[in-house]
Amino acid sequence: MKLLMHICCANCCIYPLQMFLGEGVDIKGLWFNPNIHPYTEYRHRRDALQKLQRIWHCDLEFIDVYPLDTFLRSIAGKEEKRCAVCYSLRLEKTAEIAKKMNADGFTTSLLASPYQRFDMIREIGRETGMKYGIEFHGRDFRHGWMVSKSQSREFGLYSQKYCGCIYSEMERYLKKKKRSAVETGKPE
Repeated sequence: MKLLMHICCANCCIYPLQMFLGEGVDIKGLWFNPNIHPYTEYRHRRDALQKLQRIWHCDLEFIDVYPLDTFLRSIAGKEEKRCAVCYSLRLEKTAEIAKKMNADGFTTSLLASPYQRFDMIREIGRETGMKYGIEFHGRDFRHGWMVSKSQSREFGLYSQKYCGCIYSEMERYLKKKKRSAVETGKPE
């Protein structure tokens, strides 16, 4: 079986790649993440995946563009639905490329993270697969999350602190600020 896997980051892809390779799947990874903000974060994540590629000699393709303006326009006014829009953008591109390369299917490393909206990703993946006439493989890899994190540390790979978009970055730091205010007893 030939499969194209969208890769959100090096941390999330380790376990799924190991599983697919162990099963004899001909797997190729695809880096396409227009959602990541700021550019320095985008670069850290891309560079970590390139480092993993050098370590494992895995087959990866990089769509190395930073269209933050396009991403922001796509979610403007849809902030409450931004995750669905973001997943759709990335899975659409993956399905499109998988179809062009005559793959048997496509998937995403987002399915490995306990922080992502698993059911939403699977539903969007299935719908996208039907649209492009290619099977979406929505396997649950969350049970291997700690394996990925451990190996990521061993390899010295960058580990992100938020999902990637400007909104998740904001939420992370606002929660941290609120938590700090509660701990110190000082108002925000």
